[in-house]
Amino acid sequence: MESGKEFTHFNESGRARMVDVSEKEVNYRTAAAGARVLVNRETFNLVREGQMAKGDVFGVAQVAGIMAAKKTPELIPMCHPIRITGADISFELDEENAAINIVATVRCKGETGVEMEALTAVSTAALTIYDMCKAVQKDIEITDIRLLSKTGGKSGDFIRKT
Repeated sequence: MESGKEFTHFNESGRARMVDVSEKEVNYRTAAAGARVLVNRETFNLVREGQMAKGDVFGVAQVAGIMAAKKTPELIPMCHPIRITGADISFELDEENAAINIVATVRCKGETGVEMEALTAVSTAALTIYDMCKAVQKDIEITDIRLLSKTGGKSGDFIRKT
């Protein structure tokens, strides 16, 4: 294993387990995750102008992403229920590439990080954009789902370089 690190979600028998975080220190933690939704020019213009038949694409995707962050432990089997103290979704229109860039930021005070909550939030926001636009375009692509940064915890801070 790289850097002497081991997988922590397996017991001595090699079976899945939820890691015990009861001895970990409570501290302030943040995570930001990103995703990109690639659409064609027609779809991009409809979204930008707020003309999509299903309604406010960004408003619905923002609420969906925040709801998903709160539901992460119900979706990802080994995630701990976390008392999230804040969640936000932001969107940036990339005119040149007819793309929508999404960033989900999640915060908490807890024993474990919120990376999975941020990744679930950004993924769900991207899927919601797909759902809101699929009547106009079937070949929408969701790409570049990734952790952008995290703070707090024993492993320290992380900031993606590119």
